Amino acid sequence: MKDTAYFKNWQQLKQHRDGLRGKTLKDLFAGDKERFGKMSIALPGILVDFSKNFANDDTLAILASLASEAGVETARNEMLRGGKINSTESRAVLHTALRAPKGKAVNVDGKNVVTDVHTVLDAMRKFTDAVRDGKWRGQSGDEITDIVNIGIGGSSLGPQLVTHALAPFHHKRLTAHFVANVEASDLARTLAKLSPETTLFIVASKTFTTAETMQNAHIARDWLLTHYKDEAAVAKHFVAASTNTEAVEKFGIAPDNMFPFWDWVGGRYSVWSAIGLSVMLMIGADKFAEFLAGAHEMDEHFKTAPIEQNIPALMALLGVWYRNFMDYPAYAVIPYNACLGRLSAFLQQLDMESNGKGVTREGQPVTTPTGPMVFGEPGTDSQHSFFQWLHQGTSTVPVDFIAAVKTPYGNRDQQTMLLANMFAQSEALMTGKENKAEPHRNFLGNRPSTTILLDELTPRTLGMLLAMNEHKVFVQGLIWGINSFDQWGVELGKVLAKTLESEIKAGKPGAHDGSTLGLLEYISRKKI
Repeated sequence: MKDTAYFKNWQQLKQHRDGLRGKTLKDLFAGDKERFGKMSIALPGILVDFSKNFANDDTLAILASLASEAGVETARNEMLRGGKINSTESRAVLHTALRAPKGKAVNVDGKNVVTDVHTVLDAMRKFTDAVRDGKWRGQSGDEITDIVNIGIGGSSLGPQLVTHALAPFHHKRLTAHFVANVEASDLARTLAKLSPETTLFIVASKTFTTAETMQNAHIARDWLLTHYKDEAAVAKHFVAASTNTEAVEKFGIAPDNMFPFWDWVGGRYSVWSAIGLSVMLMIGADKFAEFLAGAHEMDEHFKTAPIEQNIPALMALLGVWYRNFMDYPAYAVIPYNACLGRLSAFLQQLDMESNGKGVTREGQPVTTPTGPMVFGEPGTDSQHSFFQWLHQGTSTVPVDFIAAVKTPYGNRDQQTMLLANMFAQSEALMTGKENKAEPHRNFLGNRPSTTILLDELTPRTLGMLLAMNEHKVFVQGLIWGINSFDQWGVELGKVLAKTLESEIKAGKPGAHDGSTLGLLEYISRKKI
């Protein structure tokens, strides 16, 4: 692949940027009365307004040409048909197949994987219905009331986000809990609230060897057996989202209660798979199907819409524009919905783990900045914390504002206040306000944002929102020439941690740097 920095359109974008210097967002609106209509895209249930971004028709045209030059359409089609585009692991990347309708064909190594997907979905439905209907009961014969998902990374963030986001659709008897941190209080505080007789654990680990997950799973198992003192209870209170049948059986989980997925499902793309079992338990199989259907709608839009009218592609291209040509190193995600409180963390993993890379797909050092830093918290709370920095700080940070127009909670006045606040923040960031007499009240403005409005926060529109961001990250990785689907950067720390764990237990430190040796000596004296 040609070095990104030497793309014809890359050089053209540099010249175009220089030609825009001195213009403001207000100038762009003043020069084009149709700007909102031209730069917003509506699909059933969702509107994305790009008009407050620092770009004009020419910017978008050159960016679209850049996407073509980088082979975005070809790579997109290769991904969707099951090509092994994860080059460092020789794997297909087919989270899109997880939400494909029954009867669709996507072949990997000559096998239609959609058939397997729906076999697992049917098994999940059968199990979910049994728990929700009260037919699946614990060892003592009591109905399940609490679901504990034990996982980490994508095996926790995705299900946690979706479960919290879809709270209005929860089963009235069930409560979901998520344990990810190996730090003791995470699990201990959760177990302290629960009864062994009414708790169901989901161990979410593809290999069933993930260190943090299995540490917590074994502690939870011991907690259960301290109560029952009968290992047969494990099969009544534990199920697994995994592919390691031998390890799952050894743990005490019945093979029929292991819900598999495949090596072409990346962790941060796995909520659509058996990893989403906690979601299905809470909202029901029909609503989970709506969640998948919404994502599939966005897949079809991404597959068929021209780049200039393609929501994920435009999000990606504007991100490249800001990261590489405007030198903005970060962007903020601000959901104006408390139910989306984990969205920023979810997108942080999706974006930064996917595109936080410094090596191209050909193994060469990248020559341009890649993935930005992603952060955020729900509005309106965040208005009273870091928004001061967004408005008057010395760094420009593009913002994604996200809200649902209608809400099942609260009253009309609350929702009016919420939306007014969100619109006001995006307007203030763009227009600013000059105050020469009191410089501390001076707002420079000219700070870009995108507004994403869902008609309502439903399983379908949430599926659309998450799939939209998946495809955005994919397009950016293509343009930067990196593999968005591996995560080797997390491996070195894991390897070192295993060595250090054994050294701490033995009280015999090995060869380390001076700081690490000093820290080991300190905790040795404290006798953890």
